[in-house]
Amino acid sequence: MQKTQPLTLRRNFSWTFIGNAVYAACQWGILVVLAKFGSPEMVGQFTLGLAVTAPIIMFTNLQLRVVQATDARKEYLFRDYLGLRLLGTGLALVAITIVTWLAGYRWETSLVILLIGLAKAFESMTDVFHGLLQQHERMDRIATSLMIKGPLSLLLLGMGVYLSGNIIWGVLGLVCAWALVLLAYDIRNGVLILNHKSQVLPQWHLQTQKKLLWLCLPLGLVMMLISLNTNIPRYFIEQYLGERELGIFAAIAYLMIAGNMVVSALGESASPKLAKYYATGNGVAFRTLIFKLLGIATLIGGVGVLVALIGGRQILTLLYQAEYAEHSKLFVWLMVAAGIGYVASFLGYGMTAARYFRVQMPLFVAVVSTSAIACLWLLPKLGLLGAAIALIMAAIVQVGISLGVVIYALQKLERYTTKQE
Repeated sequence: MQKTQPLTLRRNFSWTFIGNAVYAACQWGILVVLAKFGSPEMVGQFTLGLAVTAPIIMFTNLQLRVVQATDARKEYLFRDYLGLRLLGTGLALVAITIVTWLAGYRWETSLVILLIGLAKAFESMTDVFHGLLQQHERMDRIATSLMIKGPLSLLLLGMGVYLSGNIIWGVLGLVCAWALVLLAYDIRNGVLILNHKSQVLPQWHLQTQKKLLWLCLPLGLVMMLISLNTNIPRYFIEQYLGERELGIFAAIAYLMIAGNMVVSALGESASPKLAKYYATGNGVAFRTLIFKLLGIATLIGGVGVLVALIGGRQILTLLYQAEYAEHSKLFVWLMVAAGIGYVASFLGYGMTAARYFRVQMPLFVAVVSTSAIACLWLLPKLGLLGAAIALIMAAIVQVGISLGVVIYALQKLERYTTKQE
């Protein structure tokens, strides 16, 4: 069918960038709504909900989408991926409930966390359908899904907060938005790609599920560690400084997403090609594409730091409120962390495309350990600035180790190619 023909890398990038830009702008809009119509405490509650649920969801998701997208040999059916995702999502909801109960948060904060967990469950199901579309190089449909989901989320959450003055009704609107997009759009796209409704039903074949789980488990642990690395400063801020300071940090840190939009769009669009280059032994093409991506990451990071230095205070005042602008120095340090993180992200796409899954777990153990130790050391002394410096230290460790893995993978590929010749 013509509708399911793959798009070119340029068109996939364009669609992905537009979709991610719209969605990221709407996600940022959610923080602006909470900051403008609510309070830093409300932003802090929302951020804490994301910080508690994200590592659990990331682990149980097992990064199936990336495994799907880079499954160039079609070793598993979509039904296998869907079956494993359903099991993982159910487990995640149970884990989120237990963690929230054990943590002893206030009832309102606990309810926010549980509702965000439910929204994340719907998002997890959407993600596995997006993996199918990415595998078929149809990023336009993923982008369309994001461009529906983003504005609808902002609208329903904004209405809930504005009309009730309570974050709970806003988060409930978010749950409804994400569920609606999954049921009304994403599942239909899966049916269209696979040409039959029966092909989008889950399949639980024990041996296949065990094999797929064993393949993906290291990636699930890696994604949990990545999420922990992002959220560890938030845990320490909430513990040492409170929900208000957490809200301020989260609002400023979210501006890092501007560069992430380009990085994600390029990384997701380039992943299938990187995987094909490596699988076919084309080391020159693999290396060339990686170098181009790293150059773009460096450029984006440099621009971000420059913008924060020149107009940080004005930007924070315009986007949020005057109390956020008092932390313009924090903005600069967070942009430095973001720039180093962009480089690390592209190296991560390269490792995954080369199917170097298991090495990523010890890598991120080192990264998370660096972040936690740095937060424990710096945050009590430097406050929010200490959290930003901890992120920089962790990102430097990630880049160093990731670069070593990618270089090793290329050398191994070249030796294999030479031997075959």
